[in-house]
Amino acid sequence: MASPWTISSQGLLVTIRLTPKGGRDALDGLETLSDGTLVLKARVRSVPEDGAANKALLKLLATTLSVPVSSLSIQSGHTSRLKRILIEGDGIALSDLIQSVILRLQ
Repeated sequence: MASPWTISSQGLLVTIRLTPKGGRDALDGLETLSDGTLVLKARVRSVPEDGAANKALLKLLATTLSVPVSSLSIQSGHTSRLKRILIEGDGIALSDLIQSVILRLQ
């Protein structure tokens, strides 16, 4: 089964589709885009100005996964809805953790 993340030597790389001004800060499960890419959907209340939505996304992920915000970084997609986020740490453990979070969302 495909997943929106890959384990790297640094941790876990996650592909996320972010919806700013989404009414609440939350993860919304998985979605397959029209090109077949599987992504984790996220929404934040913040507007996409001056990096506010990106900061809110990193805070949401850190809180949800119980990891420090400092272990998260945006690798690509700073100004796009599609982002690649690196979560530094044990990639296998992080993969198991994010999988359990997604199962709770369904």
